Amino acid sequence: MLPGLPGIEGEDYDSPVYDPFWQAAVDLELPPSFHILTSGDGATLQKARGHKLNSFMGIIRANQDIVGMMVLGGVFERNPNLKIVCVEADAGWAPHYIHRMDHGYEYHRYWMRAQELERMPSEYFLDHICLTFQNDYTAMKAKDDLNIHNLLWANDYPHPDSTWPNSQAVLDRHMNHLNAEERDLILYDNVAGLYNLPV
Repeated sequence: MLPGLPGIEGEDYDSPVYDPFWQAAVDLELPPSFHILTSGDGATLQKARGHKLNSFMGIIRANQDIVGMMVLGGVFERNPNLKIVCVEADAGWAPHYIHRMDHGYEYHRYWMRAQELERMPSEYFLDHICLTFQNDYTAMKAKDDLNIHNLLWANDYPHPDSTWPNSQAVLDRHMNHLNAEERDLILYDNVAGLYNLPV
C-alpha cells in the first residue's frame, strides 16, 4: 500500500526515478496499491462543498488522479509488466474516465504538452489498472467496457461501507446477468491470480 503523495520532493509517481521501484514490485510479484484514503492531507474530505456527506462522493478523485498521472506519464509504457491496484474506489466510473483520457490525449496533447505514448491511454488503463469495489452495480453493468480480469470484488468488512452481512444478496442483485465464469473471475479468480494465492 502506497501513500497518495510520494516521498521524493518534486518527483511524483510518474517520474522515471521510481522505475527501479516499479520494477522491484514486478520482480517480487507484489502489485502496489493505492487506497481511497491514502491521498495525503485528507483535503478531499475537508474541502467538500455543501453537506458533509458530499465529501463521500469525492473520495475516489485521489485515486483517479494517481491513475491518470501514471497512465499519461508513461509509467506503464516504461514498465510493461506493472499492475497497480486501485483500492476501494469503485469501478463504474472507469469507462467514462478512460474515454475522457483518450479524448484529451487525441485532441489536446500537443498544446498541453503531453508525453507521446505508443498506445492510447485507455489501453494502458485496461491492461494495468486493477479496480476493487464492494457495492458497485454500475461496474457490473459496464463489465464489457472494462477488463473483467482486472475487476476485484471485496466486501470491506468490518467498515461501515461494507456489504456485510448482506454480501450474498448484494452479489445476487448485482451479478445476476453474469455467467458463472465471469462471477468466479470477479469474486476470487482474479485476486488469486494477481497475488499468486494457492487456492
